[in-house]
Amino acid sequence: MKIGLVIYGSLATISGGYLFDRMLVEKLRQQGDSVEIFSIRRRSYALNFADNLGDWHRPGLDLILQDELNHPSLFLANRRPRRVPIVTIVHHLRSSERRSAFENAIYRQVEHLYLNTVDGFIFNSDQTRRSVERLTGRAVHSVIATPGGDRLGTTSAAQVRARAAQPGPLRLIFVGNLIPAKGLDVLLDALGELPREQIHLDVIGSDDAAPEFAARTRRMAEERRLPVMFCGVLDESALSARMQDAHVLALPSYYEGFGIAYLEGMAHGLPALGTRAGAVPHLVTSGGNGYLIEPGDSPALARHLARLASDRGLLGRLGDGALRRYAEFPTWDQTTERIRDFLAAVAAEQALEVPTERG
Repeated sequence: MKIGLVIYGSLATISGGYLFDRMLVEKLRQQGDSVEIFSIRRRSYALNFADNLGDWHRPGLDLILQDELNHPSLFLANRRPRRVPIVTIVHHLRSSERRSAFENAIYRQVEHLYLNTVDGFIFNSDQTRRSVERLTGRAVHSVIATPGGDRLGTTSAAQVRARAAQPGPLRLIFVGNLIPAKGLDVLLDALGELPREQIHLDVIGSDDAAPEFAARTRRMAEERRLPVMFCGVLDESALSARMQDAHVLALPSYYEGFGIAYLEGMAHGLPALGTRAGAVPHLVTSGGNGYLIEPGDSPALARHLARLASDRGLLGRLGDGALRRYAEFPTWDQTTERIRDFLAAVAAEQALEVPTERG
């Protein structure tokens, strides 16, 4: 197949959504498909409306893939007459994020317009599919392709149990860009309620997306003398090593469309501390492979951390549960093969023989 992928910026951008797109492109190319990247410059939401004057329908393509993140640049452009189908990759809806009701009402309207211009949907979770179908008011032609968790390797059950029994502080790892939605400030508040010698936190992620917030969290850690190391962005080998050494993945996000970091942590036997928002409850069972809190509830998070720091038997059992949960998910090869089959079917069945206006 000859595919065009429309994204903002670079495919190398650090985030779970871009990781999903990057893994998909890599696997498609390995199987002999041609994938051409069409990059749109990311600007403010309103300024990206002007991108609708562009045209992403190149001759010779079998299918156009679009990351739903780009919807403000495409909700009108997609209505032009075209001869190839469009499939969108939906990680989560912008209108599902935490912000004022007024702002989200605007985003819902634009996303609704965009979602009604495409022919097929790739979802990372059933939660994301349901949120789209609620917004569109209809069932959509789609495939649910959950991300793989095998990118960073795995840790054996014996290693997980031995690691849990080691003396010393409870070693936490936070993996995500330093943005308000990921809840790092909530985690730091929780750490502030615990004896410093009981716990240590490695923060893995980029400061670039929200520099002011990132600077504020660094000040929080310094002023409160918290046992925290800010490690920046790590390559896959270094990140895998950190996960092998950690005890718990702590990521109290306000919303996740899926949460690849949780699954990659579970591949290393890391119980997950997350929230009941978005798709995380489909990954994490409280008392089985981690614990869930309400978004922003730092006292509850502190109580779970204190218990895990003092009860290493519980830590080991939750680590075993994390490995079992990881084993229930597909590999990246299986996920991308599922997507490729869907794309081939859409290209064959929904290719537009006569140009029509969409939406």
